[in-house]
Amino acid sequence: MKLKNCLGCYALAGMAALWLAGTVAADSAMPSCCGGMAAPTTMADEAKAKPDLLATCPVSGDKLGEMGKPFVFTYKDQEVKLCCSNCKKDFDKDPEKYITKIRAADKK
Repeated sequence: MKLKNCLGCYALAGMAALWLAGTVAADSAMPSCCGGMAAPTTMADEAKAKPDLLATCPVSGDKLGEMGKPFVFTYKDQEVKLCCSNCKKDFDKDPEKYITKIRAADKK
């Protein structure tokens, strides 16, 4: 009986490993794994990113820092600061709209 349970565990672990390997391979083949959402960034991307000079969240318009530490990430060589992680969903729907707001602040 113990052998049967052990074999089931190995089978389940093997299936999970195959699924995970397929997910990693699919993610590396596509520039964005999340259907239009901003692709994850690396430390090198963040080092060369243009700074976000806005004092407000480009999505909500709230002053940065009022809700705690801003949610910061890099999108296409541009640092983006949002008031919270919830605004990321709206950012991902139309990133260029918000990038335009951030870059307009750079020109002021």
